[in-house]
Amino acid sequence: MAVNYHLGDFPPEQLDWPQLIPLLGPASAAVARYDGTLAAIPNASVLLSPLTTQEAVLSSRIEGTQATMGEVLEFEAEGGKPELSPDRRADIQEIQNYRAAVRQAEKLLQELPLSQRVILEAHKVLLSGVRGHGKSPGAYRRIPNWIGPAGCSIEQARFVPISAEKLPDAMSAWERYAHSEAPDRLVQLAILHAEFEALHPFLDGNGRLGRMLVPLFMWQSGLIQRPMFYISAFFESSRDEYYDRLLAVSRDGDWTGWCRFFLQAVQSQAEENQRRATQILDLYERMKRELPELTRSQYAILALDWIFERPIFKSSDFVTSAGIPEGTAKRILSLLRRESVLRDLMEASGRRAAVLCFPALLNIAEGAEAF
Repeated sequence: MAVNYHLGDFPPEQLDWPQLIPLLGPASAAVARYDGTLAAIPNASVLLSPLTTQEAVLSSRIEGTQATMGEVLEFEAEGGKPELSPDRRADIQEIQNYRAAVRQAEKLLQELPLSQRVILEAHKVLLSGVRGHGKSPGAYRRIPNWIGPAGCSIEQARFVPISAEKLPDAMSAWERYAHSEAPDRLVQLAILHAEFEALHPFLDGNGRLGRMLVPLFMWQSGLIQRPMFYISAFFESSRDEYYDRLLAVSRDGDWTGWCRFFLQAVQSQAEENQRRATQILDLYERMKRELPELTRSQYAILALDWIFERPIFKSSDFVTSAGIPEGTAKRILSLLRRESVLRDLMEASGRRAAVLCFPALLNIAEGAEAF
């Protein structure tokens, strides 16, 4: 029996605050510690770019894509890989679009509040030219949709979101709540995320967009100084509970249970984000000391920043676009390979340049020895 959207129950009239209060302090403190680390990182958007890609990978994986962070970065480094299957190529484009949609939303939010306009613009970028591109990019759905096993009918669905004709008013209510005063910003964010997923306002891309809203809201409400918070690893590792908790909001009115789960996710990911951001900062500071000694070059830090932003790259791209004289650039690459700072993912062959990677940084972002 399908669960139907909780019409008339948003925002919730009351929550069981005694259940939530013990979780608020630890979650807020973990976010604040992570934000302190974020503030200490010079050029965070460059140094944490692998974490940003990994977030796009994991958020898309919840929706069924299979591509890895390494595959995305290698695809970009090589300007495409002819041997990839059409499905894997489509996966990679969805992940690239996710990053582009975040950048578009970030740009708009410098002048606009978090609003339906920002959401519609981000959705347009998210679905541009990918498998869902026929599913009205940048426009709310005008027909029913439902969630359940592939190919199921509405009667066999697990969940039926709000009807299309009620959607515009419901999204307006969502936007008003986003700008209302609330007892706690993280609980407000939990409610906003659950409501967005329950409304399911688009024909495709709802889950990814809902998760994208997490760092954007945290940034807009002053919880973090940069819109860089990576929540999807927790949701991906607890995927069944994530969906069950969302479903229980409409089925049982259990907003409190969902908020508990969300606060646990925020605390866990704030701690993990801080750990990885600290590791990346430590790696950068160590390399900043070691590289000038190793290369004896005034271009050492320029080379380091370039490699941090593109931890998988073609050797020829480094030589032509790092802003370093050609001879020096080639010598730096040779030294970094010899010292195992960089390693070959694909050796040079004929006129094809080598594809290199920076394993220390990539392994931090992956959270495992993947390179």
